[in-house]
Amino acid sequence: MLDRSARLRQLSEVDQDLIRLVQDPRFNRWLEQVTATGGCAHPVHLTGSTTTRDGGTGEVLHHYDTAKEPGERLLVRCRNRRATVCAPCSRLHAGDTFHLVRAGLIGGKSLPAEVRERPRLFVTLTAPSFGPVHRVTTDGERCRPRSNASPCEHGRPLSCPAVHDVTDTLVGQPLCPSCYDYPAHVLWHASAGRLWKAFTDNLYNHLAARTGRTRSGLRRTLRISYAKVAEYQKRAAVHVHAVVRLDGANGPDDPPPAWARDVLATVVESAAAAVHLRTPYSPALGGRELHWGSQLDVRPLRAFGGREGLAYDAVAAYVAKYVTKGAADTAAGLDHPVTGPDSINAAPLTTHVQTLMHTCWRLGGLPELEPLRLRAWAHALGYRGHILTKSRVYSTTYAALRAERADHERVAPDLAEEPDAVTEAHWRYVGSGHSLGAALIAAGIAEDQVKNREIARMELAAAPGGAIGPG
Repeated sequence: MLDRSARLRQLSEVDQDLIRLVQDPRFNRWLEQVTATGGCAHPVHLTGSTTTRDGGTGEVLHHYDTAKEPGERLLVRCRNRRATVCAPCSRLHAGDTFHLVRAGLIGGKSLPAEVRERPRLFVTLTAPSFGPVHRVTTDGERCRPRSNASPCEHGRPLSCPAVHDVTDTLVGQPLCPSCYDYPAHVLWHASAGRLWKAFTDNLYNHLAARTGRTRSGLRRTLRISYAKVAEYQKRAAVHVHAVVRLDGANGPDDPPPAWARDVLATVVESAAAAVHLRTPYSPALGGRELHWGSQLDVRPLRAFGGREGLAYDAVAAYVAKYVTKGAADTAAGLDHPVTGPDSINAAPLTTHVQTLMHTCWRLGGLPELEPLRLRAWAHALGYRGHILTKSRVYSTTYAALRAERADHERVAPDLAEEPDAVTEAHWRYVGSGHSLGAALIAAGIAEDQVKNREIARMELAAAPGGAIGPG
């Protein structure tokens, strides 16, 4: 008969860790902490205390200290938006994004319900072509049928008679990698923020020109509000999907002029086409012109009670879906920085994406392109913008949504909001993540919460007017 310690040594590391956890006298409290984080895969470990006192008398109204917590630490969510890093926090982020975008379309979350009657569009702006790539085809359509096409200067055919579906690994890959303009691709990504700024500036300018007003006069009568999300396509180029709304000059509480509804769609098209910028001059590359691609999609959003246009719930859910994806989800990069050419070569990516990353690394070494920080963002193929951005008054904020959720979940009263209360907080980061056994328990908790949400979603969807989004 083996003694207890010998039997334990025969178990796997995960089983040994599980036994250690459940035998801890404070296991139930640890389980409460993990449940409170939603089963976060990489929780942040904090140690410290918070003390709330009466400002007049100095009496302690509330005191919390991690000294009595398991491991003398408190677990909090990592809040990572990427599903590949932390699925529970990603789902929460998607839900917040859904409500953020939806509130800007129909009101709520501090916005008036009247915003649903404002001129609103769902706009997709694309990157230009940097060279022909294999594309998804349907109904038997061939990829690039060119019967008399001559080969390129590198001897490769510029036609493709195949029919590709979405699972075909050739989709998005250049027909000729040597002809593909890799420097233009990464420089366009690095300048995407400038391109969007030029587009929104043009919207004001073109609205003014079309209505016979000065630009300053127009800005005194309306405001352009937006929320946009970046999406990597199969060819590893970023497209921008944006909800654009016209308000009066004072924001969501102020209606825009009546004439604005009739000209918005036309002005969006002309404003995008008029964007022409240039990259910083480089002796090695010259100056490259920057513009949006010719594929522009502009769709109206359905007004309350209307039947024309996209539904606001569908648009909010669409944006929420893409905000949780990183570059790695679409095989268009990595979710962490690279350290050099060797780490790029070791990454499990297509040759096309690796070449884009190598191009970022090579161009990032040029002094004249240093402000673009191409090496720091090589893992994202040069794109250094946030996945989701919004104008200041489009909608509520992530911080406000998190605070609202905290207020809803709070059991004890928030004494810090008392007029005479003074709060002293001293916190320190001491680690992150889970042990092997803890990770298994956290994953189970996260799975249970997903099932509970699905049941609640089905029940709400079955109720009259009960459609809801992710989260």
